[in-house]
Amino acid sequence: MGRFLQVAGLAIGLAGLVLQFCLTIPASMEAGRSLLGSIVFYFSFFTILTNIGAVLVHTSLLSSSGYAWLPAFAGPRMRAGVAVSIALVLIVYATVLARLWQPQGLFLLCDVLLHYVTPVIFVLWWLISGADGRTRWSDISWWVLYPIAYLAYALARAPFAGEVPYPFLDVAKNGATSVAIAALAITALFLVICVVAVLADRGVARLRTNSVR
Repeated sequence: MGRFLQVAGLAIGLAGLVLQFCLTIPASMEAGRSLLGSIVFYFSFFTILTNIGAVLVHTSLLSSSGYAWLPAFAGPRMRAGVAVSIALVLIVYATVLARLWQPQGLFLLCDVLLHYVTPVIFVLWWLISGADGRTRWSDISWWVLYPIAYLAYALARAPFAGEVPYPFLDVAKNGATSVAIAALAITALFLVICVVAVLADRGVARLRTNSVR
């Protein structure tokens, strides 16, 4: 089951990312961005970056060559960190962002694949095969660097690009206080997921040990 979920996660993740790229670039250029600006716009979404991380984890573990080239993504800290981040993608999108737009056609397909299907597959795979009891509470301090760095990038880019990837990060429209509250709320949610992940990792490891006995 674990390998099946890995293969499915890799295939669906790649398909969703490539299709989203092929749809986003021409649509972005029609909206007035340059080719380079459209590529930067595509890679400016937390969803895209996190799904890329999930694909790299699957790739690093499915082949010896992948492990040789991407050893950092094969480790327990990275596996758990990606699981936390992609769970955040699903929760924030389902509870906050999904109501803000109504994608149609292939955009809807990408929306479902990248926000729902790949997160569920990755988290299930991690619980079944990726979790091994080696995560530590100190790992949380490393995992949280990713969303903090992303937030800093998105806010620093906004004045130059005149846009933000997510509406709750729009300081010009919502004000700095509102953005700060949204950022703190999402960071708090991320930390809660981190705690759950460490506990789940240890719980899964104990269950496996007991089943062997």
